[in-house]
Amino acid sequence: MTEKEQISAEPGTCDDNGLHKDKLIGQQESGWLLKPLHVLENTLLAVAIGAMVLLPLAASVARRFFQYSIAQSSTVTQHLVLITALLGAAVAARHLRLLALSTLADSLKGRVGIVARMIASAAAAAVSAGLAYAGWSYLQIESGLVIVGIKLEHLLWLMPVTYGLIGLRLIWNSGTQAGVRLGAALLASVFFGLPCVIPLSSGLALSVVFGVLLFSAVLGMPIFTILGGAALVLFLAKGEPLAAVSISQYDMAVNPTLPAVPLFTLAGYFLAEGGTSRRLVRLFQALFAHLRGGAGVMTVVVCAFFTSFTGASGVTILALGGILLPVLLDAKYSERTALGIITGAGSLGLLLPPCLPLILYAIVASNSGMHLGISVSIGEMFAGGIVPGLLLSLLAGALVILQQPKHVPELERFSFRKAASAVWIAKWELLLPILAIGALLGGYATPVEAAAVTAFYAFLIETFVYRDLKPFRDTTRVLVECGLLVGGILLILGVAMGLTNYLVDAQIPDLAVDWAKSAISAPWVFLIMLNFLLLIAGCLMDIFSAIVIIVPIIVPVAIAFGIEPVHLGVIFLANLQLGYLTPPVGMNLFMTSYRFGKPMSEVIRATLPMLGVFAIGVILITFIPQLSMWLPRILNPTGR
Repeated sequence: MTEKEQISAEPGTCDDNGLHKDKLIGQQESGWLLKPLHVLENTLLAVAIGAMVLLPLAASVARRFFQYSIAQSSTVTQHLVLITALLGAAVAARHLRLLALSTLADSLKGRVGIVARMIASAAAAAVSAGLAYAGWSYLQIESGLVIVGIKLEHLLWLMPVTYGLIGLRLIWNSGTQAGVRLGAALLASVFFGLPCVIPLSSGLALSVVFGVLLFSAVLGMPIFTILGGAALVLFLAKGEPLAAVSISQYDMAVNPTLPAVPLFTLAGYFLAEGGTSRRLVRLFQALFAHLRGGAGVMTVVVCAFFTSFTGASGVTILALGGILLPVLLDAKYSERTALGIITGAGSLGLLLPPCLPLILYAIVASNSGMHLGISVSIGEMFAGGIVPGLLLSLLAGALVILQQPKHVPELERFSFRKAASAVWIAKWELLLPILAIGALLGGYATPVEAAAVTAFYAFLIETFVYRDLKPFRDTTRVLVECGLLVGGILLILGVAMGLTNYLVDAQIPDLAVDWAKSAISAPWVFLIMLNFLLLIAGCLMDIFSAIVIIVPIIVPVAIAFGIEPVHLGVIFLANLQLGYLTPPVGMNLFMTSYRFGKPMSEVIRATLPMLGVFAIGVILITFIPQLSMWLPRILNPTGR
C-alpha cells in the first residue's frame, strides 16, 4: 500500500488535526485464536524498539562516566534492528500497510478488481515463500556467532518464519471471500513453481517471469516483493544459492549506523502524537504575526521544523493542516493560496537534519560506493543538507510574503511577553534539534547514540513534561506504529541490497558508467538528465523506495563525473521534494486533496507558485555545489 493509501485506508480514523489513527494497532478485532499472536507481535515489537533506545544510552553513560564497556552492546543493538524490521514488516502485512508502487487493483471495481487483487496478492505471497526458503537456506550455512548467549542461527529463524507469515497474510488479505483466498493460494503455488517448471537459463523464460512480476507490480504488489522477486529470479538464473539474498539482508540489517533510522523515526512519532504541533504554531505565530506575510512565514517555518523530525511530508500536512488553514484564512490569504502554501511547505524539512531520508541516503550510498572506496557519513549528509534546506525555506518564505494580499487587517504589534511565553512553553521541543544535531556534528556522540538520546528525550518531554501521552498505553501504541513503518522500510532496504549485490557482481553499475561516459559529454549535461529522471521518480515513487532503488545505480555514475556523493544526495532529495508537488501524481497533492476534501485540479493550481519556487531552488542546489559542500568541508577540512 502506498503512503497515500496508508492515510485513507479503512479501518482507520483521523483525529482533530487530521492525523491518521489506525485503530487496528493494539486493538484489532480478531478471532480468539489469532488475538494472542497479534498481542505477542505488538509486545515483542515494542520491547525490541524500547531496548534499542535504552541499550545505546546505557552503553554511552557507562563508557563516559564509569569507564565501563557493556559487552556486545553494539552487536545486540544491531540485531534488535533485524528483529524490528522483521516483526514490523509482519505487523505491516497484518494491517495492509506494506508500501507499493501502484494502487491500480484498489481502484478497479467489481470482478475485475477482485481478480486484480488476487493476482497481486498471489504473486507477492509466492515471492514471500521464496524469501522464506532463502532464509531457511541461510540457516543451513550460518553457525558460530553467539550474541549474549543466543546462537545466531536461532535468531535467524525469524527470517523464514516471518516471511512465511507475511505470505499467509497476503493471501488472507487478498479478499474477504473464502473462494478468493483459496484462488490466491492456488495461484501463489503456481507462481512459486513457475521458475522450477520453466528453466531460467533462457531469455524467453526470464522474460515470462519478469513479465509476471511487472504485471503484478502494476496491480499493486508490495515493493519488497518486486525487488525480492527480481533478486531471487536473477540468482536462480545464475545458478547461485538463494541464501545470498538473505545474507545481503542480514548484512544490511546489522549495519552499525542503521539503528539511527528507527530511533530518529521514533522521536518524530512521539512529536507527531503529542501536542508539538499546537505549541509550534503558537510559538511561530508569536514570532512572525507582526510581519507582513507573517502567517505564511509561520506556516513555512513550522512545517520545516515538523517534517525534519517526522521524515514524511504527508504526515505534516495531515497533522498541521487543520491548524494552519484557519490561521492563513484569518490573515486574508485566499483559500487557494492557503492550500498551495500548506501543500508546498509540507515537504520542507526533508533536507534538514535529522530527517530520515538523509540517514537512509547515507547508508545506501555508502553500501553502493563501497567497491569504489566511497563512504558517506550521516554527519556529512546532515551538514550538507542544512544550507540547501534553509535556502528552500527562505525561497518559500519570500513567496508567501509576496502572496500576502495588499488589503489585510491591521497587523498586531509584536509582544515580547507573548513571544517569551510561547518560547518558554515550547522550550523543551526547541532544544530537540540542538541536542540531536549538536551531539552528532560536535563529535559528542555516534549517530546511533545521538538518535537514542533524541528518541528518549522526545519520549520524556511528551510523556512526563507536557503529559500529552500516557506512559504505558500511548507509549506502546507509538512504539508499535513506529515499528510498523520502520519494518516496511527496512524490509525494502534489505531485499534491495540483495538485488544491488547481484547487480554489482554482474557489473551493471560499471556498464552504466561506461554508457554515461560515451553518451554524455559533460557533467552539467549529466546533472540536467539526472534532474529530469529524479523529478519523474519523485512523482511516481515514495521517497524511501526511490532511495533504495535508484541510488545504487546513480552513485557510481555521478562519481565518474566528479560529483561529490554528498552533493549528489542533496540533489537527489531536493528533486524528490519537488516531485511531491509535481502533477499529476505528486504525493503532497493527494494528501492536501484528501485532508481538505478539494478536487485535485484545484490543489494543482494552488500549488503551481510553490512548485516554481522549488524548481528554482533545485536548479541552484544542482549547479552551485558549494551550497551543499561548504558546511561539510568546514566541519571536516581534511576530507574523508
